[in-house]
Amino acid sequence: MDFVEAVRRRRTTNGHFTSEPVSAADQRLLMELAGRAPSQLNSQPWRFVLVESRETIEEVARISGESMTESMSDGTFFERYKPFFRFSRAEMERRRDGMLFDELPAPLRPFTGQVFTKRGQVLMNALRVPQTLGAENRALVAGSPLLLGAMLDRSTYRPDSLTSFYSTFSLGAAMENLWLATGTLGLGIQFVSFPMERPERWAQVERLLAVPDDLELMAVYRIGHVPPERVRPAIDWVSDERRRISQYVFCEDCRTPQTGWDEPPGA
Repeated sequence: MDFVEAVRRRRTTNGHFTSEPVSAADQRLLMELAGRAPSQLNSQPWRFVLVESRETIEEVARISGESMTESMSDGTFFERYKPFFRFSRAEMERRRDGMLFDELPAPLRPFTGQVFTKRGQVLMNALRVPQTLGAENRALVAGSPLLLGAMLDRSTYRPDSLTSFYSTFSLGAAMENLWLATGTLGLGIQFVSFPMERPERWAQVERLLAVPDDLELMAVYRIGHVPPERVRPAIDWVSDERRRISQYVFCEDCRTPQTGWDEPPGA
């Protein structure tokens, strides 16, 4: 796969992985490519921890599942991210961003569009949907053969300093290198985000991974082989749409959208 095609085919894996382990050779390659990212003054502020221990993965999975149930039960998840929810293909085509919820648990499908409202919250809690989704999230994480913790060196990651931006930007570049590489290796990757929604839960993950005081845990990812037949989770979304170039690129100054590039050459 050439580089351009690798970028175009980059995806997030929302479903389950196979039980096949990620080989040591693939893990080493992912780490090497992450380390090839640019960083300010060649500071290379990233640090990574690779986790294959079943006991540790299952404990992270428990924390993630419980975090999801808590965040969905009290409505904080929906309130925080509702600007990105889409419920019709027409809206998705118009906005070309966010997540199209075209796959909801059967009891909720008649209420599509009202799910992420206060009224919908009451219904979801009555049907114990947060518990169902939390259990599924736990199973997804627990079924991952590899977890990756991405950290930053606190000597450069200082929120009161410009170096904080530089180091965060550098870690993003390192993770993009790694993310693109997973596709070329036949692997999938997904951000394990829900523990971060609950600060006390995130602290549990930090203790579990024995993150020292001089490092900041920024994110945890799950990595594994993608099965040929993909089964969508109980609640899933489509996020394949991308904004047209004219929606995010300007010409000469920020008053003039770049037109004429929305269709690829020869289209």
